[in-house]
Amino acid sequence: MKSSKKMKFASSSAETEPTSQTTISDDSKTGRGMSTMPRVVKRKLQKLRPIVEYNKRGKGIGQAHSEMQSYIGVLARSRVPLVDKKWSQIPKDIKEQIWEAVDMAFVKWKDFKSTLTRHYILPYTNDKEKLSQPPETYKFIEKAQWDAFVASRLSKDFESVHSQHAQIREKLEYNHRLSRKGYAGLEDQLEETMPRVEIDRSTLWKRARQDKHGNIPDPKVAEKAKLIDELQKQVSEGKVSVHGSNDVLTMALGPEHPGRLRGVGAGISPRQYFNLPKPQRVSFDDRLKESLRVLLQEETKKMEAKAREETLRMEARTKQLVEAEREHFLSQLSQLIPNFDPTMLKTRISQSPKNPMSDKASCSGEKEEEKEKEDEEKHDDKVIEVGDYSNMEAPSSLKTLCRYVETTLLPKDKILQFTIDKEVFGGERDTFLMPEDITQFAGMEEIGATVVAVYMRYLHDVLKKANMTSMVGFIDPATVSANSGTIADRSRLVAGRLQKTDGEQIFMMPYNPGLVSLTGFCFYDFQ
Repeated sequence: MKSSKKMKFASSSAETEPTSQTTISDDSKTGRGMSTMPRVVKRKLQKLRPIVEYNKRGKGIGQAHSEMQSYIGVLARSRVPLVDKKWSQIPKDIKEQIWEAVDMAFVKWKDFKSTLTRHYILPYTNDKEKLSQPPETYKFIEKAQWDAFVASRLSKDFESVHSQHAQIREKLEYNHRLSRKGYAGLEDQLEETMPRVEIDRSTLWKRARQDKHGNIPDPKVAEKAKLIDELQKQVSEGKVSVHGSNDVLTMALGPEHPGRLRGVGAGISPRQYFNLPKPQRVSFDDRLKESLRVLLQEETKKMEAKAREETLRMEARTKQLVEAEREHFLSQLSQLIPNFDPTMLKTRISQSPKNPMSDKASCSGEKEEEKEKEDEEKHDDKVIEVGDYSNMEAPSSLKTLCRYVETTLLPKDKILQFTIDKEVFGGERDTFLMPEDITQFAGMEEIGATVVAVYMRYLHDVLKKANMTSMVGFIDPATVSANSGTIADRSRLVAGRLQKTDGEQIFMMPYNPGLVSLTGFCFYDFQ
């Protein structure tokens, strides 16, 4: 079933068009003369609008379409100056007048210029008298426009362009004989004479090259037409299959060039005819974003690798500094204390006991698969398991401590309370140890300021028994913790502690502002 579309033929300016058909003889050519389409103008005055019909591919067909094409030619000939080389150079007001009637004037304007060039200029390049006046058939062309148009067509630039197009035209092997009706009109005609037969483009291509008697004069075209008949027969018999753009015409003539389609006329793309899926296009912005994303990933990997390398280097340097400070401190103690055994306090980082509470082992002897799971259990469940410690790689005193946590603290939900004397940190205060503090200490995990403070209190008692408290002092870990105000606040607390000394002591304080290891201390000699 044919679709239809209404189209207004003429603009308001068309009312001034001539109302009769004129035939003027010319020395070089005789014929019907120039058509002015008076019946279209008459219908315009009567406000009658014929309906233009279209076939299933959107191509105009029928009598109304033919009249519309002719009237477009009238507009192109009568409204557009010949001197303009390109459609883009035509004044905007003229374009608007034409587009009010129909938006296809560009094609007809070119056709008109081509007709003038082929029939009234190129044949008379050596006859200036013939070129001095516009043709009688097109007497509406002004003398100045005609002279400028002739000059442009006789220029070297146009000769070069014309020669190039002539060479392209010579390469066309299979010329059609459709005239004005085009492929759309031919298809409409065949649908009326062959109502139950599917008209494909191979049939249209072959019929477009037949004369009115059904013959094909060109031998090359006749050979291809014979091949098309053979392929169509094989397809109907099931010997050859067609799919998508690989149809009978493609098999006979070869693959299509991008963007064009033979046997259907202008304006029909391969995707429209074959219903091919629209290709997915990636915009420049998307490609740029993807390139930047890949580049960012590469730079991120480089920065991470560099950061890991720097971290390892700093850790190695830190261990060296801590080891050097410890050796210096132990050597001073050896000089001051008779029969002092440095091995009592000399536990090197590389020789730290195996962490019984880490992912390798625990006081209960259970192994954890992932560190993340261990962290979740510590923060969410708040459950401290202290069980099978008999096989724990730790001193017997540490095992006893684990047993104490299991049998006494956990069942009764108890905590340990300590009083730290004034002479330890310069001020008396109470502190508490939770069961988890003890298990972290036993497992050689990172410990908080409370455990460090208790450890310092015990070390102070040891030094006190050896009469060494005047040599070694301690700074409360709570005063240098990251939770103890700002950096300025912590600095004032440390300064206040140091002012209460005689300047002869070696002070010990945690090296890390947050969680620390048992060996992570700094030593300050204020001598």
